[in-house]
Amino acid sequence: MQLKIMPKKKRLSAGRAPLMLFLCQMISALEVPLDPKLLEDLVQPPTITQQSPKDYIIDPRENIVIQCEAKGKPPPSFSWTRNGTHFDIDKDPLVTMKPGSGTLTINIMSEGKAETYEGVYQCTARNERGAAISNNIVIRPSRSPLWTKEKLEPITLRNGQSLVLPCRPPVGLPPPIIFWMDNSFQRLPQSERVSQGLNGDLYFSNVLPEDTREDYICYARFNHTQTIQQKQPISVKVISAKSHRQRPPTFLTPDGNTSRKEELRGNVLSLECIAEGLPTPIIYWIKEDGTLPVNRTFYRNFKKTLQIVQVTEADSGNYQCIAKNSLGAIHHTISVTVKAAPYWIIAPQNLVLSPEEDGTLICRANGNPKPRISWLSNGVPIEIAPDDPSRKIDGDTIIFSKVQERSSAVYQCNASNEYGYLLANAFVNVLAEPPRILTSANTLYQVIANRPALLDCAFFGSPLPVIEWFKDAKGSALREDIYVLHENGTLEIPVAQKDSTGTYTCVARNKLGMAKNDVHLEIKDPTRIIKQPEYAVVQRGSTVSFECKVKHDHTLIPTVTWLKDHGELPNDGRFTVDKDYLVVADVNDDDGGTYTCVANTTLDNVSASAVLSVVAPTPTPAPIYDVPNPPFDLELTDQLDRSVQLSWTPGDDNNSPITKFIIEYEDAMHEPGLWHHQAEVPGTQTTAQLKLSPYVNYSFRVMAENNLGRSLPSEASEQYLTKAAEPDKNPTAVEGLGSEPDNLVITWKPLNGFESNGPGLQYKVSWRQKDGDDEWTSVVVANVSKYIVSGTPTFVPYLIKVQALNDAGFAPEPAAVMGHSGEDLPMVAPGNVHVNVVNSTLAEVHWDPVPLKSIRGHLQGYRIYYWKTQSSLTRNRRHIEKKILTFQGSKTHGMLPGLEPFSHYTLNVRVVNGKGEGPASPDKVFNTPEGVPSAPSSLKIVNPTLDSLTLEWEPPSHPNGILTEYTLKYQPINSTHELGPLVDLKIPANKTRWILKNLNISTRYKFYFYAQTAAGSGSQITEEAITTVDEGKLVYPRISKLTTAAAETSANISWEYEGPELVNFYVEYGVAGSKEEWRREIVNGSRSFFGLKGLMPGTAYKVRVGAEGDSGFVSSEDVFETGPAMASRQVDIATQGWFIGLMCAVALLILILLIVCFIRRNKGGKYPVKEKEDAHADPEIQPMKEDDGTFGEYSDAEDHKPLKKGSRTPSDRTVKKEDSDDSLVDYGEGVNGQFNEDGSFIGQYSGKKEKEPAEGNESSEAPSPVNAMNSFV
Repeated sequence: MQLKIMPKKKRLSAGRAPLMLFLCQMISALEVPLDPKLLEDLVQPPTITQQSPKDYIIDPRENIVIQCEAKGKPPPSFSWTRNGTHFDIDKDPLVTMKPGSGTLTINIMSEGKAETYEGVYQCTARNERGAAISNNIVIRPSRSPLWTKEKLEPITLRNGQSLVLPCRPPVGLPPPIIFWMDNSFQRLPQSERVSQGLNGDLYFSNVLPEDTREDYICYARFNHTQTIQQKQPISVKVISAKSHRQRPPTFLTPDGNTSRKEELRGNVLSLECIAEGLPTPIIYWIKEDGTLPVNRTFYRNFKKTLQIVQVTEADSGNYQCIAKNSLGAIHHTISVTVKAAPYWIIAPQNLVLSPEEDGTLICRANGNPKPRISWLSNGVPIEIAPDDPSRKIDGDTIIFSKVQERSSAVYQCNASNEYGYLLANAFVNVLAEPPRILTSANTLYQVIANRPALLDCAFFGSPLPVIEWFKDAKGSALREDIYVLHENGTLEIPVAQKDSTGTYTCVARNKLGMAKNDVHLEIKDPTRIIKQPEYAVVQRGSTVSFECKVKHDHTLIPTVTWLKDHGELPNDGRFTVDKDYLVVADVNDDDGGTYTCVANTTLDNVSASAVLSVVAPTPTPAPIYDVPNPPFDLELTDQLDRSVQLSWTPGDDNNSPITKFIIEYEDAMHEPGLWHHQAEVPGTQTTAQLKLSPYVNYSFRVMAENNLGRSLPSEASEQYLTKAAEPDKNPTAVEGLGSEPDNLVITWKPLNGFESNGPGLQYKVSWRQKDGDDEWTSVVVANVSKYIVSGTPTFVPYLIKVQALNDAGFAPEPAAVMGHSGEDLPMVAPGNVHVNVVNSTLAEVHWDPVPLKSIRGHLQGYRIYYWKTQSSLTRNRRHIEKKILTFQGSKTHGMLPGLEPFSHYTLNVRVVNGKGEGPASPDKVFNTPEGVPSAPSSLKIVNPTLDSLTLEWEPPSHPNGILTEYTLKYQPINSTHELGPLVDLKIPANKTRWILKNLNISTRYKFYFYAQTAAGSGSQITEEAITTVDEGKLVYPRISKLTTAAAETSANISWEYEGPELVNFYVEYGVAGSKEEWRREIVNGSRSFFGLKGLMPGTAYKVRVGAEGDSGFVSSEDVFETGPAMASRQVDIATQGWFIGLMCAVALLILILLIVCFIRRNKGGKYPVKEKEDAHADPEIQPMKEDDGTFGEYSDAEDHKPLKKGSRTPSDRTVKKEDSDDSLVDYGEGVNGQFNEDGSFIGQYSGKKEKEPAEGNESSEAPSPVNAMNSFV
């Protein structure tokens, strides 16, 4: 009998129990080894190995195959029941049973119907040792019924309404898969707006005109029979509506505010919420009083379906789906209950017992509701089964005592509840068998040194044998600590050494007898390549040789094979292999590549490679200088406890002498793969005496170094395990700090494996109070880095020692370090707290230090809590916001900055240690004095008249005291921004409005306004305003005749203005009917027109004009609409006939004008500028006349005079810089260029004297040929 192989190992130490395996009574699953000779003799009850599923849906078009396979000795016989009664297969010609098996085949393809054989089937496998039964197998044929004929009326609805298209597929077995397609068998696109529900219906949150179609078809696919059924097409027509009202979400499914859902453990929980609304709602999911399980939660169908896979009872609870759009949100709560069909906690396992032994069968299952456990014996309820005196039933456990061979039987455990059942067979096989060893006798194991050795001892017996191993026929079992025994009897030597060679005997014993078997172990030296092939660069036509010298165990015969580029050598006579060399003659370019020497034995193999480079012949190649080749052939001699001698053979120095050798070691036991520096020796030395540490499994490697660098490491030497000894050192970084008021936490940096010097590393931790006379208290702990001493006084100094020890003894006595037990909160509050108010925003706090003993910990500092209780002025109670300042160390005073003037403050002081804060001192109250106020919150000038202005203001937001008065200073500003005399006026503090009288008419004033308290004057606020003009002399300011001319993305705005000079205009505009703020554009200068650009095509805009700084007069609003966006159909204007003719006429006119000017110049006459100015007294820029297309009068804009009442404004045909980039300024020398001999400036008649920079979307006027020609008329 063989125990299942487990990865767990037992390591036996010297001085402890001998190396043997005590296998306890088998109460877990066991199997008889599949040894042919063993199987001939042993009997075994039946075991069901294969059966059909419990719910078996069959294809009615194919033969029915019901599986039932079992094993046992002797082979079992089979029988069947159908619907609880015996099924006689011999009487039904369509039913056959497979020979040597219980599998049934029902031939319904030739005749018969599948429905005839519907029912519940159960198989029984029986032999002389018992009977095993299968599950109840329910046979049902699959069904794919047709859709019920129905007449579907077309559906008509308005744009934006919700819609549900029902599917209602026929009930099939198993249920069909539902999907929606059109007549072309194309799946209908789904989205957050349109989606299919779990019931197959198609849901529209809101419909769109593009949803109109006549072929909404629901399909049902029955996978078992590979058939698809189709519902009648549904016609949907969506009527477009110009305006459809938006609405908040409502749920299409499920109904109501709450619903319930029940799911079985292990299944997929699917929760669904589909909502309608406009705009389309978005679905969110949450779990009340919990979170959705990570890695098991998935969202399907655009988050309308929440799925949790492998659902458990912990997933029960309330789940909430939330549907939300811009108009609102709605939620639905689904109460989920997770039930569970029975599932195993402990399934019964086969028992193999020997006579008079005890054992148990345990059948433990869980479920919701709790399953009921029932037992059967050989397929018969145990209540009516034959009585067995060795058997006792205790709920879910059967207890066997002193069994006999007649106790052998197959027991069935049935765990069932309303959601399903579990059925398990477990046999009890009572055998009386003496030990047998199944491993072949005198098996020879050959292992390479320093590798693991595994010696097999497969065994069987009942009762279970005890295994012992012996070496070389010694009288006692193996007791070395380097062996590992596996539970299947295998002996493992983790690191086999030369002295491991010998004969090993495996002995198996039980009360019925004993068996033994000898196996032999030989340890071989590893195969090594001590001289490797080297990289070579040769000339074409020359000869090259590669050396590969192999060192191997003398009992093994190596075979050396050469490869080229990992393949066989070319079949060419130029390649010859002679002992340790590969020779290539008459080298050509194809011979370049990688050559590998492979040395194989029956136990191991090694390889080494070199690259051959073929070059063109050179006269005299220069010597190659490189780092040395690695040393090789490392050997260990003179092996002592704390030293060893290492020798090696140097590699090629590559034309640079070796200066030194570096030796490194690896600790394969504690830090495998990590190499450390060991020693350095001169380059002339090839041996080294190395100092070693105890209990280290050493390997060494050597590197050579010359002036060009360091070689690669050599191959590692053989391993050498030193003997254990007591530790040489103690742990470092020993500290003692308390984590609680009544403990001391002692920590240290533990020794690493290399420093342990032996097995069983532990630490002796000792402590005592520093100021007391107590003896040291000590405890020995495992290889950890912390120990907690409980029950200590609070914050007391301790002396601490941590000493290392192992199985060989103690390390040297360590030095004591000082630590402290845990801190507790301070007990006393600081006293004599007093406050010195420095100024209105700063205070100094003083306090007396607390006694050191009351701190009960390390002093961290003092902490001041202070808060403003109320303002001295308002006395309004508000939320108290406490502020904290911490002063480090033992300071007894501190400054509180940032206080608010004229306020009541309260503070207290607390001492702080490493544990936290102590109690607060009694609250100390202090007041801050008055400060200067902030600036008044606002200042507005309203109701301007001829000689008065009204000022309105709001008091300062932070008076910082009691306001005593306001100070108003003002002075006039003339047109050149020069300031007049300053008037100083005091205003009572209770005023918020003041009228200034006797001011100058139509004059701008600048005002400076600030408040005062007893502490002084606060910040000032400034403002400017203008008195109105005399009604008898000038008209009131007025903007009228607002007109717009709109294009696709731009509009020209013009207006007329009456009022004072030096007024700056602004244009405000926005989308008509919207609530957005007006967008403002500043007009450059005092012009009465402006161009808006960057507008949206086909959009209605509102516009109004105002004066900068004077909100008292604004024009009425106007509404215009930009033109629709047109398709780009640009025409090259230069190819149009009318344009060519116009340009010719302009050129001719310019030529005539130039001739006239030339004639006048030759006559010595001057251009009559003055006459022109007198003839055209209106200084305004005159646009081109709209009616006849002739040019208007020129304008001298040099004086920048304001427009007067009745002046003409430019229309949308005004020639501007954007419309024409052609001007005399561009062709000549600029506006300042001299044209006439007498110095008269022609440039002044071409528009404005200087070009003004364009601001925003403003259309700035520029000189043009039209204006230039006006100047020559």
